[in-house]
Amino acid sequence: MASFVTEVLASSGKLEKEDLSSKIHKMSRKVEDTKEEVCDMITKRYNEFLPSLQGSEELMVQVEEVSKEMDALKNCIETEVQQNIHVAVAEYAKLKQHLEKNTIIITMLGHLKEFHNAMEEFNKALVEKKYVDAAKQLERARASVDSLKEWKSSELLLLRALGSELTVQRENFIYHLGDEWKRLVIWKLPSSKEPAGLKSFLKTELTLTIGCSKDGEQSPPALLCCILQALSIQGDLQYKIKLFSQVLLKYMLKPLVIYPSLSVKAIEQQGEGPTLALQCLEESQEEHSSPSQVYTKLLLVLKTLHSHLLNVSVGEKKLSAILGDLLWAEMSHCIIHECLLYSIPTNSSQLEKYNTVIKETEEFEKSLKEMQYLQGDSTDLLKYARDVNCHFASKKCKDVIVAARKLMTSKMHNTVRITPASKLVLPKLPTPASEEKGKQESKKAPPREEVRLDNDKQLAARTLCLPACRISESVQQLMELALNTLCEAVGSSTQCAMQLFFTVRNIFQLFYDVVPTYHKENLIKFPHLAAIQHNNCMYLAHHLLTLGHHFRPHLPQPLSAGIATFVDIVPGFRKLGTQCFLAQLNVQRAELLERLSTARNFSNLDDEDNYTAASKAVRQVIHQLKQLGTVWQDVLPVNIYCKAMGSLLNTAISEVIAKIMMLEDISSEDGEHLHTLCQTIIEEGPLVFIPLAEEKKNKKYQEEVPVYVKKWITFKEMVIVLRANLQEIVNRWAEGKGPLALEFSSSEMKSLIRALFQNTERRAIALTKIK
Repeated sequence: MASFVTEVLASSGKLEKEDLSSKIHKMSRKVEDTKEEVCDMITKRYNEFLPSLQGSEELMVQVEEVSKEMDALKNCIETEVQQNIHVAVAEYAKLKQHLEKNTIIITMLGHLKEFHNAMEEFNKALVEKKYVDAAKQLERARASVDSLKEWKSSELLLLRALGSELTVQRENFIYHLGDEWKRLVIWKLPSSKEPAGLKSFLKTELTLTIGCSKDGEQSPPALLCCILQALSIQGDLQYKIKLFSQVLLKYMLKPLVIYPSLSVKAIEQQGEGPTLALQCLEESQEEHSSPSQVYTKLLLVLKTLHSHLLNVSVGEKKLSAILGDLLWAEMSHCIIHECLLYSIPTNSSQLEKYNTVIKETEEFEKSLKEMQYLQGDSTDLLKYARDVNCHFASKKCKDVIVAARKLMTSKMHNTVRITPASKLVLPKLPTPASEEKGKQESKKAPPREEVRLDNDKQLAARTLCLPACRISESVQQLMELALNTLCEAVGSSTQCAMQLFFTVRNIFQLFYDVVPTYHKENLIKFPHLAAIQHNNCMYLAHHLLTLGHHFRPHLPQPLSAGIATFVDIVPGFRKLGTQCFLAQLNVQRAELLERLSTARNFSNLDDEDNYTAASKAVRQVIHQLKQLGTVWQDVLPVNIYCKAMGSLLNTAISEVIAKIMMLEDISSEDGEHLHTLCQTIIEEGPLVFIPLAEEKKNKKYQEEVPVYVKKWITFKEMVIVLRANLQEIVNRWAEGKGPLALEFSSSEMKSLIRALFQNTERRAIALTKIK
């Protein structure tokens, strides 16, 4: 036992070189033997009760010796063995690093070999014009360079050299492909210095090379297929096709849509490719092409391109589909806004004929789908054509608003005469279904005894008629425009009718907002235009009262339920016309008062200068009123004319009365001069009432001056007083019951008497009688 442990301890320095597991195995076996002996002794001692003290002491010594040997072995393992294990692990890690480095170097050498072989194959394929193989080899070389870049230990200078070589070769390859593309697809374009127009586009030509299949059918050449596939592999196909689509759109497709006289001709010569050339047939008088013409021209171009260029599969997609994705959005937008927009009918009666355009659009899209230019089921182009009712209403509304605004901003002084006999020409509308039903039921019903419910006293035939006046010709046209628009709404779809009806309302709202603002200065500056604007507003208000009632039964729901009315905007128009004319009256009234302010208060008229100033002021007032009377003659309705002139004349004579009544001393000579001036007003004043062009008919209104001029009688009574004596004044006062007392108060009359007469007993007696 001891020799075994000694051997183990002696050989402990060499454990790193021997099989450690065999040593541990031997130790385990020794432990097991000792365990068996101990167990046997314990059994005999406590189980069999045999005295064996000497044997147990020997076993105890043996256990202690084994324990010591185990501790020694354990210490040996923890010190020397573990130290040797760490050394071995470090050696193994170093060997592993060397192995991995060698592996990396071998892998890099493999990538370099792969790159070299790929570039050799690429150059060989490029010389032989095997562009697809060349593209694949170039991709192979790029993959090798990418793999080299993943290793951080790669030589930086080497990678830069390889990357630079790859870039140069790729650009060279793309240039070769582009050069081959230009030989197969040849553009002849107008100079960029030339202004864009019909003549410049006539220089546009596109020539394609062709190849023939075994069946003799035309197809894209094999070289073109190789070029396109090579571009696709290099990721440059999308860019190349995008450039082609931009040139095609700008110089061929868009001009064919925009210019009606421009057409395209496909010229094919045997052994050569087709040439698409733009040409001008005849100068078209139409501003825009019809949809059928546009579709025919575009299909000719697209079919030719499909047959000789685009019928090539690149990956999972046809080249025509790639071009279609790039072209369609802009091309359909151009067709809509340059063609379909102008083909929309301007009249509802033409809407049925538009079905032809819808069918042509469907056929156009069907052809594009067959050639794979289009992929979707329904496009914006077809949706636009099918929504013709909506577009018709929108276009109609836009045209109506533009026309209305043009009328509102036109000159107002071009007028037409309106008489009570003049009537708005309302269109004959179909009888509503409800009325037809009522008529049929009334025919079936038995006849009833007629009962007269009418009154013996009837209103005059012209009770609700518009009085004779002049309105702007543009306003009459505006009303006709509104009528025609409402006629379009009758029989239209609900949405269309709603749009048209509210457009008519917008017309009148626009008039309310635009005209007073646009013509603001002229309406204040020219009384003639102010009168016309007043008449325009009253004319519109008059017809708007019944306009909705006339059309309502013929419009679809909900318009027929009561929404179709214009009554709510009638008060606004009346107020607008009244305010405009009142503003002009205020301007004229201010001018009259300004002229009278130069009369020096009608005082001291015995002074020649004062009399001259007062006389001039009176003459200017009469002249201004006569001018206004002439300007408004045959323009304003007679009653409005007389009220307006009466109001202005009343302002003038009221100012004269006030000035004279303020005088404290009026000499006899001053009285004569005042009488002369006032007599001029009395004689000339009625002559300003000339509402009608025929002079004979105006006498009636000149005789009715007191009706329109409130202070006329007062003014005449004052003129009488200026020349009367005290007795005559007392007689006309007649104890407060005479005509003089009706116009003046006692204090006013006393003040005037004190100014006219000296302070005498007779004046005092007369003053006592004025009560």
